[in-house]
Amino acid sequence: MELQHFFGALLRRWYCIVVPVALVAVWAVPELVARPSGAPTYSVAIRYTAAQVLEAIPNRDGDFQDVWLASELTVNAFTDWVRGSRFEQAVRETAQRAGVDVPAGAFSVAAENEKSVGRITLTGNDEAVMRAVAEAAVQVLVAASSEVFPQLGGVAAQVELLDAPNVTGVPAPIASRLQPVIRLALALAAGIALALLADYADPYLRRRAQLEGAGVRVLSSVPRD
Repeated sequence: MELQHFFGALLRRWYCIVVPVALVAVWAVPELVARPSGAPTYSVAIRYTAAQVLEAIPNRDGDFQDVWLASELTVNAFTDWVRGSRFEQAVRETAQRAGVDVPAGAFSVAAENEKSVGRITLTGNDEAVMRAVAEAAVQVLVAASSEVFPQLGGVAAQVELLDAPNVTGVPAPIASRLQPVIRLALALAAGIALALLADYADPYLRRRAQLEGAGVRVLSSVPRD
């Protein structure tokens, strides 16, 4: 009997369900049709090591441990540089000079390092653009450090790639692929909750069962028709 009342309330307040679902469907359905499997992304990782050119800085006494420590500090500085907007802007300008238009926001940059080994991860939605961005990033990494770090003595740090950059496709996360469906499901749940709330808050008695539930004896009823 309770289940019958539940579905009866949903049928009576059907418009409370349709309205939120229809509003969300205006944006969710075109996105679902246009991207049935989710938008692919492409990623490229650049692993490198770097060190100062010792001839470009004042000579000092030290041992090989100092050389490794200087390399670690150089890569630390490179990691902070890569995370900033100046590196991204330099990559875009370098790619555009090579004939590839890279609009702002076409790729994202992440960087980290472990001691003297740095790692740059570039991510975007266009494979051709990402190939050009990877090449430009390597050029900037190799040649532009002297313009950023005055402590290098006006000479770019020596940069060595540990492996060749390779652009690979990354499947879109399941959450992003199902995002339109999730939004529709949430709208449906919100509509059902709104319909039940509206039925619960209705101050009028509209059915015989409501009167009988309130302890009122019903002798007869007038059919709707």
